[in-house]
Amino acid sequence: MASLDTGPQRHETMNFTLLNHATAPVMAPRLGKLAITGRKAISTPHYIPLSTRGAVAHIAHDIMRDQTTISSLYVGLEDFIETLPKKAIPPIYKTPTEPHESAIHKFICMPEDTLLIMGPRRIPPIICPPTNTPNAVAILTSVGFRHMTGEEYIGAVQKLKPDIVIGLADLVVGQAPGVKRRMKMVDRTHAFTMDATEELYGEGVAEDKRSRAAYFAPVLPLENTQQSLYLEELEDELRPYISGLALYEAASLSIVPESLGELPRLLLSAPVTPQDVLREVSLGADLLTIPFMGETSDAGMALTFTFPAPSSTAEPQPLAMDLWSSTFSTDTQPLIEGCQCYTCQEHHRAYINHLLSAKEMLAWTLLQLHNHHVMDLFFLGIRESIQQSTFEADFQAFERAYESKLPEKTGEGPRLRGYHLPPSGPYQPKRNPRKYGRLDDAAEKYAESTSSVATPDAGANELEEHGFAVKTTSMM
Repeated sequence: MASLDTGPQRHETMNFTLLNHATAPVMAPRLGKLAITGRKAISTPHYIPLSTRGAVAHIAHDIMRDQTTISSLYVGLEDFIETLPKKAIPPIYKTPTEPHESAIHKFICMPEDTLLIMGPRRIPPIICPPTNTPNAVAILTSVGFRHMTGEEYIGAVQKLKPDIVIGLADLVVGQAPGVKRRMKMVDRTHAFTMDATEELYGEGVAEDKRSRAAYFAPVLPLENTQQSLYLEELEDELRPYISGLALYEAASLSIVPESLGELPRLLLSAPVTPQDVLREVSLGADLLTIPFMGETSDAGMALTFTFPAPSSTAEPQPLAMDLWSSTFSTDTQPLIEGCQCYTCQEHHRAYINHLLSAKEMLAWTLLQLHNHHVMDLFFLGIRESIQQSTFEADFQAFERAYESKLPEKTGEGPRLRGYHLPPSGPYQPKRNPRKYGRLDDAAEKYAESTSSVATPDAGANELEEHGFAVKTTSMM
């Protein structure tokens, strides 16, 4: 067992412990425990729930408290800085707090024991038309695109006091960066990290002003040779100031230096299946973000997989069931037989199918509760499998037992917002289906119906066409 103290200069309140250190090289599944004083401890590997403007999508705070085991949350700063600093101060910065309190906890009304991880952007980020600059990154706020400087981000960390902060990185979203662009990414990220650690934890900062947020240094999604100098800096001069690593693709786990191997690794990637999640865990990820959980709930699907997989499956089983299907309209079974989540204990498939058809918000709430419960059990099984040294065999059995992809989306989800889609361009279809114009259809049907009714001034031929009379030959 190896215990990592995050340095005597700061963060004496954070501790990350590797439970299988003796048998876990850099690229291998590992068991650990992340603990911060006053917050719920997290057994790793585990997932970090994603938030939208400080809340898990479709789940109210009281429901999250009573019906889930969520103990941590990722928040993106761009969700809260909707006003330009030169014109007004965003409301989140005006939150009154005591010296020992966290402003971001109070602003989003999260319990004090919930561990909050703050990054500059939401996950997954939306492509921004403005490009990053040497001193700032492009972000999407609720009122449009703008730049956020490194100095502004450092100020936000000092004011909001999150438990963990993800360092600012110069990332290219939506496309592969060119050779020259990669060099800029490394130089800018290096500069961002140097400035942030100096401003937050440097020797020139007074003890009472020093930030208590644990700093997770970004590792760029590039090859080792392209950021070797930056990684060496993390190992040497910056090592006393960093408490973890933030990575943006699973391949980056292979370039983590051995001297940084005991730091917790937060993988901010976008796996699309549970098989991808298992693959990332097998490479040594400790904390993961899983966007497909919310996407599956939005699509009206309930996750149905377990880990380890059942051994009695002859054919690959689906990873989820589509509750939009009419086959569930009279099915009164729970989503999964024996599931202990609130949704399966209190409701059935037919009810959720009805809610989806009626576009009731409760449908997506119930699906979110179920899917988070399934993912909790999934990671619990992963940790037990690693502890029993059967993870590789269980991983292979899971791939044989389940289909390789989630089912295709068939129904409409909740109404899409700006942070769901990239910026609009010319000739793009509407984001949401047309809701008006139904009266036009009714008018057309009414016109068709009235055209079949004979009027008083109709002639003999028209009366005959409508069946009101029959022409006969006059008798002479």
